[in-house]
Amino acid sequence: MKRIQVLGPGCPKCRKLAANAEAAARELGLECEVEKITDIEAIMSFNVMMTPALAVDGEVKVAGKVPSKDEIKEILSK
Repeated sequence: MKRIQVLGPGCPKCRKLAANAEAAARELGLECEVEKITDIEAIMSFNVMMTPALAVDGEVKVAGKVPSKDEIKEILSK
């Protein structure tokens, strides 16, 4: 099961990223857990300086922007 982590303080962009990630995983039929990480220290432990960020299985894939659902599907397919 994949673990998708949305890193950010809970701003509108963070919520949009979480929604896009959930929709992408659903469309791909992936069994996954979407975790929202809002704690600044936890976010910094990923070496992320710009939010929102998307991590898959603990590896940061995108930071500082909101990728589209299709871009996330491509990331999750790898």
